[in-house]
Amino acid sequence: MKIYPRKRFGQHWLRDDNVLNQIVGAACLSVTDHVLEIGPGTGNLTAKMLPIVGNLTAVELDRDLCQFLRQRFADSSLQLWEGDVLSYVIPETINKVVANIPYNITGEILQLLLGTISRPARRFTTIVLLVQREIAQRLTTVPGKSAYGALSVRCQYLADCELITEVSPQSFSPPPKVHSAVVRLTPRPPQFQPQNPQWLDRLVRLGFAQKRKMLRNNLQSLVPREHLVQVLEQIGIPQEARAENLSLRQWVQLADQTIGLALS
Repeated sequence: MKIYPRKRFGQHWLRDDNVLNQIVGAACLSVTDHVLEIGPGTGNLTAKMLPIVGNLTAVELDRDLCQFLRQRFADSSLQLWEGDVLSYVIPETINKVVANIPYNITGEILQLLLGTISRPARRFTTIVLLVQREIAQRLTTVPGKSAYGALSVRCQYLADCELITEVSPQSFSPPPKVHSAVVRLTPRPPQFQPQNPQWLDRLVRLGFAQKRKMLRNNLQSLVPREHLVQVLEQIGIPQEARAENLSLRQWVQLADQTIGLALS
């Protein structure tokens, strides 16, 4: 059965054996694991994982690819679900996620797997994803860097985020126009627990809404400006600070010190 990548699904199939091995190695797989693979494509990563893990469930939207995968892995224990992963109810038995995810729904997949600050998802032990390099930089960056944004704060609140390796376009068929990277996310309880996670989530979202503006200007619709300036001074944040200058600890401190001052 011949299959071809479809542009409407943003399909770029990973074919680099070295990268495939790095992804599998980063997940530290064993026979006790039940792994979820999102968008298996032609099954190159699937084939690497099947001999190692106890159970492997793959979710694929493309009907032709599902037919191809059923033929390729007819004699295996692969569990294949045809449909949109965003509509998939993830079984409680799955403890790891390993995937070359569709780049056009990266944000939605991260929220599915990690949840949000105010509503964390159930915790997988390990999540290894092949993503666009720009996203990998945002996930693993530190305060003060240009890549640091709301996604950085939210994901680092919910998990330890590590860059495993960068991946060139030539590792795919067809080559995408962007560079890629492998990241490992290790979900964990928050290192700094806010009094009200919903309030922290609102602050982060609004604080980064206009990234180049000073934080005191971005947040004045939530907290009176004069009170906000006082709180910034109390926790050692310069009045001219922008959202990208605050560490995760400082975001939590800011949330705890301003929750009683909220305008609405």
